[in-house]
Amino acid sequence: MLAEILKESARRHRHLCPRQVLGARMALYAGELLGLDLPRADKRLLVISETDGCAVDGIIAASHCRVGSRSLRILDFGKVAATFTDIPAETSIRIAPSREARSLAGEYAPHARNRWEAMLLGYQAMPAAELFAVQFVQLNQSLAQIISRSGRKAVCDSCGEEVINGREIIKDETILCRGCAGGGYYRVQDSQPEQISFLNSAF
Repeated sequence: MLAEILKESARRHRHLCPRQVLGARMALYAGELLGLDLPRADKRLLVISETDGCAVDGIIAASHCRVGSRSLRILDFGKVAATFTDIPAETSIRIAPSREARSLAGEYAPHARNRWEAMLLGYQAMPAAELFAVQFVQLNQSLAQIISRSGRKAVCDSCGEEVINGREIIKDETILCRGCAGGGYYRVQDSQPEQISFLNSAF
């Protein structure tokens, strides 16, 4: 099963790397601990990944949770770690590589040609209990807040843009998107860059 999952991850990623193996095995271990069969064809499992990197491709291949199906969220803390939540049971576990995983990998891949290959092969062979550290956790937001309601719509009273899935913020009876409420990730420039102005004038 792992071999097929890694093939799928490698197709998505265009090659196979150690962090994809970690992501795939993390998801499979979560399924085992939560008593869930993976990959899922439903939305029972919610994954919150703490990185937007290689490990996510492994998680997707093993779980079939996806951003587009709203069963995968990315909170980029720069950590190869993820929290897996069984939604009906409201049980959450956070899984991250153990501190010893990197140094132990070579013991499970004695014929590896270098450290990178030792991690690639060793992570596939190591027992999950040695490879990972597991914590049972409680999410800071309720599942109802995290998942919200698909299809719900509001219009920001400040910028006029539509806000979906219950992500609007109410301040003093005013409906605001997160950007207008002060949680934006960009600032609007006062003037267009020269190359954009040139392209616009060409049409």
